[in-house]
Amino acid sequence: MLKSINPYTGETLEKFKEHSKSDVSKKIKKADKTFKDWKHTTFARKSELMHNLAEELINNKKDYATAITKEMGKPIAQAIAEIEKCAWVCNYYAEHAENQLKKEIIETDAQESYVRFDPLGVILAVMPWNYPFWQVFRFIAPALMAGNVGVLKHASNVMRCAENIEKAIQNAGFPDGCFQNLIISSKKVENIIRDKRIKAVTLTGSKPAGSAVASIAGEEIKKSLLELGGSNALVVFEDANIEESVKTCVQARFQNTGQSCIAGKRLLVHESIYNEVVEALITETRELKSGDPLEEDTFIGVMAREDLAKDLEDQLNRAIQGGAKVVLGGKRNKTYFEPTIVINVSKKSPIFLEETFGPLISVTSFKTDMEAIDLVNKSDFGLGVSVFTEDFERAKALISQFDDGAVFINSMVKSDPRLPFGGTKDSGYGRELSSDGIKEFLNRKTVYINKF
Repeated sequence: MLKSINPYTGETLEKFKEHSKSDVSKKIKKADKTFKDWKHTTFARKSELMHNLAEELINNKKDYATAITKEMGKPIAQAIAEIEKCAWVCNYYAEHAENQLKKEIIETDAQESYVRFDPLGVILAVMPWNYPFWQVFRFIAPALMAGNVGVLKHASNVMRCAENIEKAIQNAGFPDGCFQNLIISSKKVENIIRDKRIKAVTLTGSKPAGSAVASIAGEEIKKSLLELGGSNALVVFEDANIEESVKTCVQARFQNTGQSCIAGKRLLVHESIYNEVVEALITETRELKSGDPLEEDTFIGVMAREDLAKDLEDQLNRAIQGGAKVVLGGKRNKTYFEPTIVINVSKKSPIFLEETFGPLISVTSFKTDMEAIDLVNKSDFGLGVSVFTEDFERAKALISQFDDGAVFINSMVKSDPRLPFGGTKDSGYGRELSSDGIKEFLNRKTVYINKF
């Protein structure tokens, strides 16, 4: 039995009976059968249904957002924005998928030669709780438009959201079996990956989970795509617009109560403006309203589970023992963790080396551009980096020296349907979104035609 528990009130919202092995097999069978017809569906029809799905999301965004807020504590205004972003990705692929997947003509010795893109079949998605709608939609929108179908193993604490996603897709008119939610625990994922009807797997989550899933997929010679978190750096150079840079850094770190893979977690500041930036950071962070996630003006809610808040507290305590200093926040009450700023953070500190998944930002100084580059790349993660400077030629010269999958100048790292999204190193491999993402789970089929 899986439970949905409100992290703000502690009340049990719903209980969900797990699907049996037989239930799961039947769902995969249905998905495989649906795929055989769905792969032949015209782009015009798929586009129509995807636009319907976007409309379904917008028309019911308050209801869907409320489920997010109740299950994992996201402030309601941010939850509504998440639903709106899901509608955006649906409309984006509805409008662009056909062009993105048109055959690529290649001139060879043949009379005709080209690459065409054919769907693989049933794709398993293993998804996390922090963006319970968005993480799923950035997978399923391109997957469906490409002709694939999906089954979902969602995080067990957001099962109402998972059920709502399936309902939304059904309400939009997609054929039964195009997308199904599996109410299962993590220990059942291995058998699903090994099922011959499952053709590939995508996972967003932790490094241990990604390693386990990739190992099983590798044994089965199946494609996998992993997004495994990040420890993004925010680099503020001495010529940056301090006011605007700090505002952006606060948004980058504290949105979704800091529970974001692409949040800016390590603030790196040139030593000449260090004190000024820290003072501005404290002032800006103090303005963030904490409170009931269902209130529209709440910006900082609670963390999704108390064990996650305890983990962050442990990281902070170890950092303090190593010489770091808390200048704002630092206290925890059950699932609530105060917005926290920690200075004097060395590159050996736990909150520098480890991913901090909550409302805590570490601040470290640097002297030179090369030192900044070294500090950014010191992380085992490589999802994204933000650089703040008024010297764009300098910024452009630095881009190739960062290991990360994304570099944003004077902006927070964010996912956008029009741009590929993914990381390097322990942040995983593969790309979601854009034309790159829609091609991840396709057979790139070479066609060579000669006439005798």
